[in-house]
Amino acid sequence: MSFYSLLALLALAMPLAAQKNDWDDPFPPHRIADNLYYVGSKGLSSYLVTSPQGHMLINASFDRTVPLIKASVEKLGFKFTDIKILLTSHAHGDHVAGSATVKELTGAKIYVMEGDETVLENGGRGQYLYKETWKPVKVDYVLKDGEAVRLGGTVLKAVRTPGHTRGCTTWTMKTKDGGKTLDVVIVGSPNVNAGFQLVNNKDYPQMAADYAKSFAVWKSLHCDIFLGAHGAYYDMDTKFARMKKEGPNVWIDPAGYKAYIADREQAYLDTLKKQQP
Repeated sequence: MSFYSLLALLALAMPLAAQKNDWDDPFPPHRIADNLYYVGSKGLSSYLVTSPQGHMLINASFDRTVPLIKASVEKLGFKFTDIKILLTSHAHGDHVAGSATVKELTGAKIYVMEGDETVLENGGRGQYLYKETWKPVKVDYVLKDGEAVRLGGTVLKAVRTPGHTRGCTTWTMKTKDGGKTLDVVIVGSPNVNAGFQLVNNKDYPQMAADYAKSFAVWKSLHCDIFLGAHGAYYDMDTKFARMKKEGPNVWIDPAGYKAYIADREQAYLDTLKKQQP
């Protein structure tokens, strides 16, 4: 390998390393709109949806970051033990490895989109490409595409957007803020990770077709408030800093949503083209 090739590889690796380094870093919990709150770490998004009858949590993240999520929930004035339903964006360890611990601490029911349920119950075994494992956890309910999850008058819609995982889920909901009804979209993941084989994939033959269908779905969604499984998807750091002066309207970003999906679709198409024989 030449010196310049090595430099290129290091340049590619640096952003990923920086991203992983902030996965364990605390981030100020904050209200996004109405009864929707951010309670994740700096690099791993978790969302709390509250109601008088209990709360829903999206993404348990790692086992080691569950105390961070718990502290954020309590800092906002809510009880961690009032979480009744645990949801997820997709069955990779950085979003689900702490699920068993959250269930043990809260007694929450775990709802997972079809395609990802066996991965959770097998503690990571059976996922495509990755060999990471975590504490297995029983899935209480397997969701179908488009199914609604209801608690205390709040409705979350589970939109199946596979490719990144077989059961990758984009969550949508309607919320009210400033007298307006707003559409929230929490993107599961549109990313084609390093090592993903879109062409002639024996382990996940329909991966490329799943991505194509998912991009069609994402482009069809109406989005006011743009969120995602990682804060980097929607430029959380910058928007949070702006919120101090501009208020919660910083989270309203339909143009940013469209631009992000378009960028990720082009990256998918570029990878697909490169992998064609």
